[in-house]
Amino acid sequence: MTAQDRQSDGLPIETENPRVEPQPGVDPAPDIAALLHKAEAEAADLKDAWLRARAETENVRRQGQADVARATRFAIEKFAADLLPVKDALEHALMAQNVTIETLRDGTELTLKNLQSAFSRANVQEVDPAGQKFDPHRHEAMQMVESQQPANTVVTVYQKGYVLNDRVLRPAMVTVSQGSDDHED
Repeated sequence: MTAQDRQSDGLPIETENPRVEPQPGVDPAPDIAALLHKAEAEAADLKDAWLRARAETENVRRQGQADVARATRFAIEKFAADLLPVKDALEHALMAQNVTIETLRDGTELTLKNLQSAFSRANVQEVDPAGQKFDPHRHEAMQMVESQQPANTVVTVYQKGYVLNDRVLRPAMVTVSQGSDDHED
């Protein structure tokens, strides 16, 4: 039976959302008060959890900043410790009595090995580009000379360069070939 049929029969029309009448003897206020209390308690719990998470985030941020500061401050500690034997060897060489050329040379070679070992542990690598193609990112050209070698080839190394983890600490100072007149067209 449709709503039109009911109306024509004199029956009341039902709506889809009928109004609920309060039941006699039941007070709706305690239910609302209980729901309000429950919502307030949940809001307080969420606020407390948010404040704790915020404080934890701040603590982690501060600890991270302190760790970075310590790492920066003591970054070369290991390298410096590796250099101490080199300094000790040089001081012993200066204090030595009755030094001959041979003992001085042997001591210098040992000191150089200690230094190379320290460089190796710190990943400092030597750049000795003699005979290689000139690389402006790793070499500094002091002059260009005519040579039998192809153009832009390193002919002479005045001072070796050094890189640390593929970053140039000091470029190698070099002389670069212009190429010979025979190779020009």
